[in-house]
Amino acid sequence: MIATHLRRAVTDADIASCFIVLQQLRPHLAGEADLLARVRRQEAEGYQLLIASHGECSVGAAGYRIQENLIRGRFAYVDDLVVLKGKQRHGVGARLLDEVARRAKEAGCGWIVLDTGLDNALGQRFYFRWGLLATALHFGKSLN
Repeated sequence: MIATHLRRAVTDADIASCFIVLQQLRPHLAGEADLLARVRRQEAEGYQLLIASHGECSVGAAGYRIQENLIRGRFAYVDDLVVLKGKQRHGVGARLLDEVARRAKEAGCGWIVLDTGLDNALGQRFYFRWGLLATALHFGKSLN
């Protein structure tokens, strides 16, 4: 386990510090300015970004939002969860999910939910170990 500090990304510099980490998960991000613009738009819809840092270096990030629907009631949806290559398998991802779960409980949520690719076997193994279960099959269709 590496020593990490968790905090919410508040400033533009905080968000920009996550670019290298988030680009691993979202390679379509064009740069720090693109990430900043997207995060700021999503924040208007409740998105929050947590940073895991080791010293001055961002090593992980979790983006989530509190939502409510008829299926689950109030829940936390994890949009993004990623740990920097080379820093994986050191407990950073679990610490990030633990913190999202803690914040979700404080917000009155009964569930934490996320989607992952069917081809993400290592991620799925991690999610099962953390206690997440496959409760649905997510469908989507591009409108472009």
